[in-house]
Amino acid sequence: MQRRKFLTTAAVGAAATTIAAPAIAQTMPEVKWRLASSFPKSLDTIYGGAEVMAKRVAEATDGKFQIRVFAGGEIVPGLQVLDAVQNGTVECGHTVSYYYIGKDATFGFDAALPFGLNARQQNAWLYHGGGLKLIHEFMKTYNVITFPGGNTGTQMGGWFRKEIKTVNDLKGLKYRIGGYAGKVMSKLGVVPQQIAGGDIYPALEKGTIDAAEWVGPYDDEKLGFNKVAPYYYYPGWWEGGPNVSFMVNLDQWAKLPKAYQAVLTAACAEANIDMLAKYDVYNPLALKKLIASGTKLRPFSKDIMVACYKAAQETYAEESAKNPTFKKMFDSWTAFQADQHAWFRVAEAGFDSFMLHGIPKK
Repeated sequence: MQRRKFLTTAAVGAAATTIAAPAIAQTMPEVKWRLASSFPKSLDTIYGGAEVMAKRVAEATDGKFQIRVFAGGEIVPGLQVLDAVQNGTVECGHTVSYYYIGKDATFGFDAALPFGLNARQQNAWLYHGGGLKLIHEFMKTYNVITFPGGNTGTQMGGWFRKEIKTVNDLKGLKYRIGGYAGKVMSKLGVVPQQIAGGDIYPALEKGTIDAAEWVGPYDDEKLGFNKVAPYYYYPGWWEGGPNVSFMVNLDQWAKLPKAYQAVLTAACAEANIDMLAKYDVYNPLALKKLIASGTKLRPFSKDIMVACYKAAQETYAEESAKNPTFKKMFDSWTAFQADQHAWFRVAEAGFDSFMLHGIPKK
């Protein structure tokens, strides 16, 4: 009798669970968003970051929360993603915040600034060094909230039609260069050009510009820059660890159930890690191919690096003097960088230096 009662009770319990599960699922709304990317579909790394995020959101919500990704130019031009998210044309975007320094130089901190943080340090500042709190306070004035959504690692200096040996060689150079670096290099006579990724190749091919930087070997090879400019310079001192951001319209964010907010936040973090890992795998292989095909790899001279560093510090001082929001973030950022340098030069730099330069030759 007791066995029969137990089986009956268990069966009823199982049935209740079976009935309850769909009922619980039905309480979560169906949400369909559009995401405007700044990047072309051909770049499976940086454009692909949004696809990684959207796929994880859909999987984690059993398809209830879906985000459709649109490449740069499909809804809005690649450099107008912030505006589209801010005014509600789309619910969210995937972009690099330094594209919008024309509105306020403070946007640069959400991405990268010249001679700034590397990828690990940028993530540390954002997630645990107070950076994201400051960024959110600033972004709120533009009706958006941002989440780290990828990193390329230190970028290359770009493709040049001719060799750049001295600081004087920079004068009059029409250079596609993104973000705050354009302001810095203009002090040295460069004529900076802000051009979206998909439009760089034709400008370089036609001679509208003399040089162009984008990301690094893997993406640059895909875009074909090596076919129209033979000299490939490094490092991209203006992007030691550039953060790519997911931007979400604040009104749309507030409408999301808390569970969906948590899923979206976690999916953005996954995309952030995934992108850097891909670049670290693909860039070395692509660089080998480029060199084998005739690309001429060149370092920026020490004189050029020092001149650019000094120009960057002058630019920061000028901006801080007139922009209190920039200064507030700059003070946090530079203090954090100083602590990071003190630590990295102890163990990290020692280990890297030996592994890269000190291993005895066989």
